[in-house]
Amino acid sequence: MRKALISGIAAAALLTVGLAAPAQAAPAAHPAPTTKLSVLHAVPNTPVDVYLNHKRVLNDFKPGTLAGPLTVPAGTYTVTITAATAKNDKAPVIGPAKLKLVAHRNYTAVAHLTADGKPTASLYLNTLKKTPKGEGRVIVRHDAAAPAVDILVNGAAAMKSLQNPHQSKANLPVGTYKVAVALAGTTAPVIGPADVPVKANTDTIVYAWGSAAQGNLTVAVQTVKTNR
Repeated sequence: MRKALISGIAAAALLTVGLAAPAQAAPAAHPAPTTKLSVLHAVPNTPVDVYLNHKRVLNDFKPGTLAGPLTVPAGTYTVTITAATAKNDKAPVIGPAKLKLVAHRNYTAVAHLTADGKPTASLYLNTLKKTPKGEGRVIVRHDAAAPAVDILVNGAAAMKSLQNPHQSKANLPVGTYKVAVALAGTTAPVIGPADVPVKANTDTIVYAWGSAAQGNLTVAVQTVKTNR
């Protein structure tokens, strides 16, 4: 399950440089408050370049790669995503789009496919809300070119009729669960089942991505520490 989640350390370093000057940054003498940002590339078979404020900050960004979390100044950024062979961002495959990052939050930006297979991007606000003692939170995000799905936990439908690009969440006792994705109203997995560990004070975020038509549906997993 975690094969789709690649380190992205080099990409994160590049992204940090590009994010140092947001479109609405405060003067240097009064640094802007910061926020956390991760970036997930979830468009199959398509390496891309990512531009922020028209500056290339991720080069040849591979599908399944997660960069971050990065500490960046709060503000508004112009985001464009191009083919990896592009020399600039004048002909983007996604964007340009405005990305507004509020201070003291935690975000994940995802480049993915719509339900009908068109490239798009979604910005998710990661909740930092405290979980009950002895529990963690599982969040599933539907970013695949696929119809509505049900999320099966230990064989039972725990989240129903989840549609792209929405998410669903549930608190679960600490432990390891078998998680699968099935078309809505069915129990035959189209992804998984796979073991997903749930840890205390942690959001385990599962991204369903890829294309049902192309037969490459898969998942990526991100973990975010919550407030204690």
